[in-house]
Amino acid sequence: MDIKPPRVTAIAGDAEIHHAIATLVLAFGADPVARWMYEDPHQYLLHIPRLFRALGTSSFDAGTAHRTNNGLGVALWLPPGVHGDDGPLEAVIADSMVEKKQAQVATVFERTEHYRPAEPHWYLSLIGVEALHRNKGCGAALLQNGLRRCDREHLPAYL
Repeated sequence: MDIKPPRVTAIAGDAEIHHAIATLVLAFGADPVARWMYEDPHQYLLHIPRLFRALGTSSFDAGTAHRTNNGLGVALWLPPGVHGDDGPLEAVIADSMVEKKQAQVATVFERTEHYRPAEPHWYLSLIGVEALHRNKGCGAALLQNGLRRCDREHLPAYL
């Protein structure tokens, strides 16, 4: 058993992005909100990778998406002043859900934004550890890495 805490590195390049999306798909396979959005397993596996990619695009582009060195954990941070592009996210939702569910999901996202601070802050939009490898320090390493950055910059975090 490896007792060294995982290291955290920035996600760079298409191959690492694809791996990060796969990690998040596995991490959220039993998540109540993700599975409420896509109750059918086939629909979940078909659409949730696109949803996670849309959620993560701004983090990948900004270089603020991170993974553990073993690839089992992923954190998508948005830096101060950066808001995700809602267009791709809205397109995935419109393409993959019935209208009633679209409206409910939109309400969830609107509530999240409603409580987002107005002052400059780091925003942890998504963090996940592959389900079979939880409780081994990956999530803690990812969270500590981001919070240390917040402390260095004297900025709050919205989690």
